[in-house]
Amino acid sequence: MKSLLIKLTHGLSEQDISTNELQHINSFLTKKYITKKNAIYKFNSKYRAGTLGLVQKGTAYLNVIGELTRDLFISEGNLETAQEGDLIIAQRLLGKRGTPSAKIAEIVGRVQSYSVAYIISKAGRKSLVDLKTEYPTGVEITKDELDTYEDGDVFKINNQNFTIMEKLGNLSDPLVDEKIVLSQFNKHDEFEEEVLNIATSFKAVDASKYPLRVDLRKLSFCTIDPATAKDYDDAVYWDDENSTLFVAIADVSEYVTPFGAIDNEAIYRSFSIYLPHRSIPMLPRQLSETLCSLQPHVDRLSYVFEIKLDLNSLEVSSSKVYEAIIHSDKRFNYEEIDDYFDGKLKAKNKKEEEIFVYLKKLRVVTDALKKKRLKVGYDFHSTEIEMEIDKNSNLISTSNAQETPSHALIEDCMLLANKEAATQFKRGIFRIHEPPSQAKLQKLYQELSSIGMFIDIKNSIKETITNIQTQAREMGLESEVDTLIIRSQMQAKYAPMNSGHFGLGFEAYTHFTSPIRRYSDLIVHRLLKAINNNDTEEGSYVLRNIESLSMTISEKEREASTIEIEFMARKYARWAETNINKEFKARICATDPEIKAELHDEIAGAKLNITSSENVGLFEDVTICINKVDIAKAKIFAIVIPNKE
Repeated sequence: MKSLLIKLTHGLSEQDISTNELQHINSFLTKKYITKKNAIYKFNSKYRAGTLGLVQKGTAYLNVIGELTRDLFISEGNLETAQEGDLIIAQRLLGKRGTPSAKIAEIVGRVQSYSVAYIISKAGRKSLVDLKTEYPTGVEITKDELDTYEDGDVFKINNQNFTIMEKLGNLSDPLVDEKIVLSQFNKHDEFEEEVLNIATSFKAVDASKYPLRVDLRKLSFCTIDPATAKDYDDAVYWDDENSTLFVAIADVSEYVTPFGAIDNEAIYRSFSIYLPHRSIPMLPRQLSETLCSLQPHVDRLSYVFEIKLDLNSLEVSSSKVYEAIIHSDKRFNYEEIDDYFDGKLKAKNKKEEEIFVYLKKLRVVTDALKKKRLKVGYDFHSTEIEMEIDKNSNLISTSNAQETPSHALIEDCMLLANKEAATQFKRGIFRIHEPPSQAKLQKLYQELSSIGMFIDIKNSIKETITNIQTQAREMGLESEVDTLIIRSQMQAKYAPMNSGHFGLGFEAYTHFTSPIRRYSDLIVHRLLKAINNNDTEEGSYVLRNIESLSMTISEKEREASTIEIEFMARKYARWAETNINKEFKARICATDPEIKAELHDEIAGAKLNITSSENVGLFEDVTICINKVDIAKAKIFAIVIPNKE
């Protein structure tokens, strides 16, 4: 429902209405919430849609969705039966002085369509409560039915009609954690039969059937990915003689056509989700891990950016993007390329020798590009934790992901292609990152002052932050301070119009290089193809609902990130439960509004809620004792052990 409300805020074309949406459209028309003009459905100017928040003493605020506007105040008497978290259509109260206000016209659903609940017992009575809040779920369930369940039994709940959809398992089983984090956003690994039938219907690439594509099979492309990767989005080739970089990207748009069954599922998912032990792909594995994946030693359809560089200025002198066929000669992992750069790996044959020669030359170029980029953009070193879990879904170990020369080489190749893609259109899908607000910067400066930093406000935010990072390195707090700086910034998102990318320091940026795992990139490919073919009809078709699509994809990105973070939190909590009353090393990572610490021991990265401590300062190293774990909420509680010295 929320997706439909966003579409109606921006304008929904009649031909894009799904069968499920049609009944709501007709109802809203009858009630005059929306209007129809030139086959476009849009909210009547008197009405707004949003999420109800800050419910207090019979009043609330409506957080308007789909547009940048002030929240609407719902005064006492106009709230009806609505509750916090409800999706609302509200009628604006025009002509009133003061805060913009409205009254509720209709409750159309819940902002969270799905949730997870579990069985608890209190005073000898069982009840079904929300997993995160322990509030009643609203599900009608008899005492007899409750008595058939065990304490800790976990269920997926439909919040639109307050019904149980399925039993997920029991909290005592670590394997239920994955089901919990996926169910809250209705994510799933399986694809419907229709989608799978289409995905398996495609034949292997036959180059003779693509005479109009540029044949690049003679170029020695290679892919460089994590050792565990199964989907290879991108391949690179460096023509040193002509100072030209070729970035070949999987041509997903050749197989996934707009509004087909695969496309509909891809829109719904919008992103692949990466858990420590496996992935939940955006596309069926027959495409993501096979036909679209740029595997070695087979012909693959690709969309290629050919970028010629002026090596003196490190500026792009010319670039073009086109449909091609490539034949990747080698699949490397990051460790192998790093070993080559360190002189630990030799070429096994002439083809590998050719690739190694150009990668060494390309590294010089990408190192120079990075150095230039960081003069205007930022270089953050926040720690990324990698987690290993066993077959029973228990945490075995953690390690810090390392940024290495091979990672940097590929990153700057991809940044260059993404940056070039953004220059090709004025309206589409941009990746934007707005500068931080002055309020957030002031809070950051205050926090850093509390640990003894001298905050020297320079002529630009860039200069000020660079000075802070220099001090952080000298204090041995580079990662911690960078994490605080990142938190102070606005969240990057997708938008139909460009407003620059603050973090990277780019005037325009988009996502072009990962269409296997990000829907935004697939849209960019379709748009660029329409532009190259002078197909204005296809171009307008791609852009028709671009405002609502950009917003929806941004929300899906946050969902995927939440799932990945919460899964790891659940693994940490289960590990902590087996280590209650044990002492570990940790570092204080927050003091306001609550004291929190991060584990820095044999297991690293777990967030701890500190319940008892003496005066501790931000980033102080402490010894903690785990004294309580809430598995349902995935929270770990600990006390700080006083220094014995």
